[in-house]
Formats: sequence, structure tokens, C-alpha cells
Amino acid sequence: MLTACVTAASLLTGCGSGNSKSAEQVDLNSATLDEIKEKAKEEGEVNSAGMPDDWANWGATWEGLNKEYGLKHTDVDLSSAEELSLFEAEKKDATKDIGDVGEDYAFIAKEKGLTIPYKTSYWDEIPDWAKDEDGNVAVAYYGTMALMTNKKLVKDPPKSFADILNGDYMVSIGDVAKSTRAQYALLAASVAMGGSETNLKPGLDFFKKLAEQGRLDKGEFNFTRIEKGEIGVAIIWDFVGIGYREQILANGGDADFDICIPSDGTVMSGYSTIINAYTKRPYAAALAREYILSDEGQLNLAKGYARTVRKIELPEDLKKKMIPDDEYKDVYQVKDSEAWSKATENMSSTWNEEVMAYAK
Repeated sequence: MLTACVTAASLLTGCGSGNSKSAEQVDLNSATLDEIKEKAKEEGEVNSAGMPDDWANWGATWEGLNKEYGLKHTDVDLSSAEELSLFEAEKKDATKDIGDVGEDYAFIAKEKGLTIPYKTSYWDEIPDWAKDEDGNVAVAYYGTMALMTNKKLVKDPPKSFADILNGDYMVSIGDVAKSTRAQYALLAASVAMGGSETNLKPGLDFFKKLAEQGRLDKGEFNFTRIEKGEIGVAIIWDFVGIGYREQILANGGDADFDICIPSDGTVMSGYSTIINAYTKRPYAAALAREYILSDEGQLNLAKGYARTVRKIELPEDLKKKMIPDDEYKDVYQVKDSEAWSKATENMSSTWNEEVMAYAK
């Protein structure tokens, strides 16, 4: 069976120069960690897509890589779909070495020949659901759809999707036609109402009711509006919600937010690094993944309030900011990725026809 490296090699043309090997010639899994470190230092930089400093505390990771290995860094903030499009469009003129995408997109990237594998020295500690057999996919952290309530606007914070239906406040989800986060919010509502990725009707009906009641917020979903107190209840990734709350407090605001995992059901999804098959700096990209999955790298992500794929010990002050573990006991994971991919492809028309057409 051909490995992803061989598949990539059949698709790519040389992008190296001098004595350096081009990405399709590199077998990262056969290199020792010392070799990867040495050659990464020679490459001198690692450039990412979709890994900005303020998302899941990526900034601390780039600082660590620079301090320990001298790697310079730049990022362009893109969605998962945009990252894959960039890798595919630039090909041998690649400007980015590594990206961070939703786990579904990571497997799509592998199928498209856009990745080269690297397992890292922590491979055996990564659960089977969070990786592929060769090392193209390596989930580093995951998020779970949560409810974030501004208690100054909503005195009785909802603890479930059923509670939301019984409320009288505005609910913000964002643009389901474009946002991956918003699409998972729809899936979370579907799961809570008895559906799944193969049956989104319960979730669509849920939001249709809110739309008919005039309770579905049609404004932009962003940090600024949450900080200004314009959003009563937001359906949001847990780590993003906690990060927003802490940032508002750090900015001098008197934030009073309730953040919980819906008791009647929700969904989780992992985020995987992908090493660009066309990268000119494969060793720097591999070292970045190695560092991200190390104890230090995982702690950096946890300090961004993400739940890490490896089990690491958290400081007590950080634990107090996180949602209690017992709220995560009934979290759903997508089982049919093909069905979910098809659903998201048609999401724009489905959402507009079945929900937004009824919005007041």
C-alpha cells in the first residue's frame, strides 16, 4: 500500500534547491528527532495558516519554538477550507508549512494529497480517533459546543437546548452558511433534539422556532459584540467562550458569564495540524508538530482553554477556569464523516431556506 508520502510524490514537482531535499522526497517518519531539530534550525522558520496567536494560545507555541530552536514565524488566519484551498493553489510555490484544521478537513487534505506524514514521539498517546495510521492527521486539541450566557442580560442562564426554547432572550449562532463553528452549533442542537450528522432536521427545526419568535440574532458573531454586551446567549466552542470571558476581564470589564456544556447533548470536534505536502521547510513543520504534542505544547493549548488530546496535569488555577469534567460525559462525536461533509456542502441553501426564511 502506498504511503501518503509516495502519493504526494506522484503529485508534486520538485520545490527544493541546492542540496536540500524537496518536501516530496522527505520521509519524516524515518528521521530521528535530533535530525529533525538540526535541519529545522537550518531552515530557520515555520510559517502557518489558521494558527493565529490569539486562538488556543498559539502565540505561546511560536514563542517557545523561537526561544528553544530559533524558528521565526508568520501566520495568515484562514478557515479550514481556505487553508486547503491555499495549499492546493500555491503548490510548489508554497508560502505556508503547516496548518491547523478541523479533523474532518485533515482527512480531506490527506485524500487530496496535500499532506506529508509525521507521527511525532508522542504518537502512542494519541487516541485512535484523533489520528490516521501514517501520521498525516494528528489532532492536538478539541473543542465542545457550549452555551455562553451574559448574566447581565439573561438572569436565568440556560443549561440545555431545551431551556433555550423556553427563554425569551436573543440567541447568537453566527453564519451557518459560512462558519464551521456555526455548523457544529447546528449539529449540537440536532444531537440534543435527537438527531445526528445524518439527520439535521431536529436542529433546523430548533433554530426555525427561534427565528419565528424573533429570537435568532442576525448580527455578526464576534468578540467585540460579546464584550459590548450585545449578545445574550451564544453557542460557541468551550475554549473560545472561556477565552473571551478571560480577555474581557483582562481588558478591565466586569464580565459575568455562565459557560456550560448543554445537559441534553452537544458535539465535540478535534483540530489537527497538517504539514503541507509542498512545504519548503518540512523539518521545521515537523518540529512544530512535535512541540505542539509535547507536554509544554499541550500545556500552551490548555492555557488557551482547549482540551488537549494527551492527558497532562493542569495547574490548579487553570483548572478553576475550565468547565468541570463531569459536564462532558455525554458529548457526541461525528460517526459518519462523509454524511457530515455532504451536509456542510449544502449548508448555505439549507440554512437559508429552512431557518433564515422565517427570521423576524
